[in-house]
Formats: sequence, C-alpha cells, structure tokens
Amino acid sequence: QVRLVESGGGLVQAGGPLRLSCRASGINVKIAAMAWYRQAPGNQRELVARIFKDGDTNYADSVKDRFTISRDNAYNTVYLQMNNLEPEDTAVYYCNTDWKGGDFWGQGTQVTVSS
Repeated sequence: QVRLVESGGGLVQAGGPLRLSCRASGINVKIAAMAWYRQAPGNQRELVARIFKDGDTNYADSVKDRFTISRDNAYNTVYLQMNNLEPEDTAVYYCNTDWKGGDFWGQGTQVTVSS
C-alpha cells in the first residue's frame, strides 16, 4: 500500500526558509518519480518541482533558484527546501508519485508566508 506523509509546513516570514518532507512507504523513492505540487485558495493545483529516477530535476519558473527538491534513499523521504519565501508561495503543498502507473497523493501540509 502506497502512503505519502508530508510534514514541515508552517508560518514563516517573507525571505525565510522552510523545508518540507515527504515520507514514503510502499514505494522506493530511489527509483520513483516524485513531485511536489501546491494549491493556493481559489487556484488550481500546480507543479512545483519534480525529481526523476535518474536524479534529474525540474522546477516551476516561479520557484527556480529558490526551491530545491532532493531525496534521501536511506529514509525513503523526499524533501523540498524552500528559500527566500514570498507571500505568493502560500499554499497547501502536496507530495505525489506515479509509482507503477498510479497517481498517489499525500494529505498536504500548509505553508503560510507573511509579508
């Protein structure tokens, strides 16, 4: 059974950092494509960052050079390091994988950036 559990969200001032974690079970993050999405009130869910099986990454233009996605194979966890946060980054952040052709989501973690 695939399970994704996000943590690390919270309230932070603009310009500050935050690190989100996505602990996975039922999959192997080392060989999975993993992604972070976010959804702000009234907006559609959007892709923030993705890491592929071979380690390649890509990012939304709005977060490039500020956010970094990474994984720790030993802990089967994917991270999203967010630096220089902006109020526009306020959203619920979700972890996602398409492991074995599926579409799995965590419950989300709220990130609020105050100006």
